[in-house]
Amino acid sequence: MHQHKAHKSNQLKILSKVLLIIIGGFITAYGLEAILIPNQVSDGGVTGLSIVGSNLFGLPLGLLIGLLNIPFVWLGYKQIGKSFALYSVIGIASLAISASLMHHVPTIIKGDTLLVTVVGGIIIGFGMGLALRNGGALDGIDMLAVLLSRKLPFGTSDLILFLNMFVFIVVSTVFGLQGAILSGLAYFIASKVIHIVEEGLSGSKTFKIITTQPEVMVETIRDRLGRGATYTDAYGGYSNEQFKEITCVINRMEESKIKEIINEIDPTAFVVVYDVAEVKGGNFKKKDIH
Repeated sequence: MHQHKAHKSNQLKILSKVLLIIIGGFITAYGLEAILIPNQVSDGGVTGLSIVGSNLFGLPLGLLIGLLNIPFVWLGYKQIGKSFALYSVIGIASLAISASLMHHVPTIIKGDTLLVTVVGGIIIGFGMGLALRNGGALDGIDMLAVLLSRKLPFGTSDLILFLNMFVFIVVSTVFGLQGAILSGLAYFIASKVIHIVEEGLSGSKTFKIITTQPEVMVETIRDRLGRGATYTDAYGGYSNEQFKEITCVINRMEESKIKEIINEIDPTAFVVVYDVAEVKGGNFKKKDIH
């Protein structure tokens, strides 16, 4: 019985991922067809190269998107895994089909270049991030970015931006320099949105605090934020003075609160803040604040 249940929940999980990737493709296509492309701003990635190709050679866009993505899908399959490649094929297909279906949707913003790049960037970033978060990519270049992010110390969203800079150099041949710069801007915004969607807004941060009043600090953090903190001993290399280093993981919403607490107790405290990609296990549940 239990096995059957687990199997069912697994199927549901896969189904929900597939659905969200398809929705991501749909959203991205809308951002392209309703905002970016009518304003001579290109998409990035394989889609961007396909737009250039279809303009130059008069080939259908959907066909080019399909063909140009093949090598990347193969690379993703070989290097990252079957499910990633499969989910990406679904995402790419969803983007290509949605884009051809929406070819005549009314343009929602015309002419205002700043608004075009901002709104367009947010929409495509949201769509791309949604797909990446659910284990697929909407574009061969995104797949390449995922692959590189595993081998290099950069995030997927930064690599997507970097790889697309090369695409926009090619794009400038068709859309002109202004079109390419605006496309790059839209992608810069998209990459920030991808980061937020992919990492989630809960974004935890680690605070490392070296202070002369660790006990008060830990107690106050516990009382006011309901967060536990750990101590380690730290020695000043200069003065060999002994400090306690406090480590505390909080979520993004609590950042200003914890800074207030630190400032109040020990304005001279040494503080390092890290971004945390994921928090698992332990007692990262909030204790009741009384």
